[in-house]
Amino acid sequence: MIRPAFPQDFSSILRVYEIARKFMADNGNPFQWGDRFPPEDMLKEDIEKQQLYVYTNQDMIHGVFAFIPGKDLSYENIENGSWRSASSYSAIHRIASNGMERGIFTKCINYCKEQSPHLRIDTHENNEVMKYLIQKNGFVKCGTVYVEDGSSRIAFDYLK
Repeated sequence: MIRPAFPQDFSSILRVYEIARKFMADNGNPFQWGDRFPPEDMLKEDIEKQQLYVYTNQDMIHGVFAFIPGKDLSYENIENGSWRSASSYSAIHRIASNGMERGIFTKCINYCKEQSPHLRIDTHENNEVMKYLIQKNGFVKCGTVYVEDGSSRIAFDYLK
């Protein structure tokens, strides 16, 4: 089940991100999130704004993601390509799993597809697992964007 995250979920959410950071580092992508991303204040703000969601099974949180309707500053400028549509969109960020259940990425993306016909997502060039999952779920590579810290990301969009 996918539902909005609640403040009482916070310790479980932190654990999912801890596991995801280790997985990323162990699979050739140690720099995208380092050892502290996403910061706790960002996650608390996401919860307050009701834009952080969790995937649960048998009352255990297995996945977390931010689903943010509306413009995203990181997506204002794109290089080495272009967005396929200028229509309103929702962004997906900080998607992570604890690795205990398969298919969580697809379940989260399908939820987002039900909410919005136009989605955008990005990932680090070294995140091979995420690049594969994004494209497997119908997203198309559009170009390069830059996130808040100035580092580049490969940008993708999905159009229904």
